[in-house]
Amino acid sequence: MTYSELSDQIFQKQSYLCVGLDTDPRKLPSHLRTETDPVFTFNKAIIDATADLAVAYKPNIAFYEAQGPAGWESLQKTLDYIPENCFTIADAKRGDIGNTSDLYARTFFDLTAAGLSFDSVTVAPYMGSDSVLPFLAYDGKWVILLALTSNPGSADFQRQQLQRGPLGHQALFEAVIRTAQTWATPDQLMFVVGATQTNELEQIRKLAPDNFLLVPGVGAQGGSLDDVSRLGLTKSGGLLVNASRSILYASSGTDFAERAKDEAKQLQQEMAQHLSSIR
Repeated sequence: MTYSELSDQIFQKQSYLCVGLDTDPRKLPSHLRTETDPVFTFNKAIIDATADLAVAYKPNIAFYEAQGPAGWESLQKTLDYIPENCFTIADAKRGDIGNTSDLYARTFFDLTAAGLSFDSVTVAPYMGSDSVLPFLAYDGKWVILLALTSNPGSADFQRQQLQRGPLGHQALFEAVIRTAQTWATPDQLMFVVGATQTNELEQIRKLAPDNFLLVPGVGAQGGSLDDVSRLGLTKSGGLLVNASRSILYASSGTDFAERAKDEAKQLQQEMAQHLSSIR
């Protein structure tokens, strides 16, 4: 999916909602557990309930890898089921030396390799350019680079102040954003910025005025959709705001899909109000 296609979807659906498919078999409604593939059955119902409200879906790969071959099969079927007009994110947080990153990129982008063809993959930048560039070698695919995440431990490294270079003092996450923009243009590069990091979001938007930001942490983690929207939206949309647990586990009963739709609808309606202020 191209930059303009993603932007068009945001304004057509009046939404920048990304549904995180962090599907834990231990949390599935009990009536699904006798299904042949309960994870896919659950995901299918969630997608059916939210596809008109969401512009993106983000399976967290760990939830599928932990199930072994059966989990990989669930992931493949889920990816195949997501509508073509929705942006797909492999939340894998990969990043290693060049030849290893090349294989990771092949895993998630080359359909003939592992049976997957995501639009994007999340990547850790700690090992530098040669760990990221293999993902950028695929035309039409995106890298979503970790910048300033929402977890408490993000302060351990991401906020560390660097003292070298012509820009003087800058935090590590700022250096990541500045440097990564020399590797790719905004039509292939996004950044992960946690919804709980709104104090820095205004500065991040100045550093990356045209890049999309993937923003987890709204909902169960307590991030403010109002603050994220006010500080992060651009004329192209510019945001994918992820919600996972608040949608997936809105109910543990037979009405789980209906309740998921209600949660997604509430977020979409708030997003529509914010979008109306920029166009």
